Amino acid sequence: MPTNAPLVLAFGDSLVAGYGLAADQSFPAQLQHRLRERQAGARVINAGVSGNTSGDARRRLPSVLSRLTERPDLAIVQIGANDVLRGLSPAQTEGNLDAILLEFSRCDIPVLLTTLEPPAFLRARTGAFLGIHQEVAARHGTLLASFFPAGVLGHPAMVLADRIHPNGAAITAVVDHLLPTIEGALSPVDGARAA
Repeated sequence: MPTNAPLVLAFGDSLVAGYGLAADQSFPAQLQHRLRERQAGARVINAGVSGNTSGDARRRLPSVLSRLTERPDLAIVQIGANDVLRGLSPAQTEGNLDAILLEFSRCDIPVLLTTLEPPAFLRARTGAFLGIHQEVAARHGTLLASFFPAGVLGHPAMVLADRIHPNGAAITAVVDHLLPTIEGALSPVDGARAA
């Protein structure tokens, strides 16, 4: 394996875990495939757990990090949708996101924090949560991007039978959308490793 091959940790909820998808259609698997087209040996670890709230993710992060055998070059964090669905307070979500980013910072792991634009049927429930990810990212100087490109989330051709979770085609669109940002975040690392 090339010594300069990047290692990415994908951490979050069902959108990371690949709920309802074949293993090779999950976000980490598709991202790894695309990264390997450009850099042999690139790896993406799937640390997603379906159903996780930000509190669940915060509690399990130290265990996830302690099991790693090497430090990731980037962590992609997608968490928060289940907080809305389960009635957590926006303040809890914000506190948990702060703690998650602090833990990654303590371990010297750069983060790409992703956000969701809620579908129409959830907008009434999400008002108080809008902007939390942006505020937390700004406080921590963390890279921020939307997880889904415009028009994908909730599109009838882009969801599983539950009409909520993305299908493989939607995840392909997500990877296409995020890849330039991810590669930009990894490129300083690649240059440092190659030097």
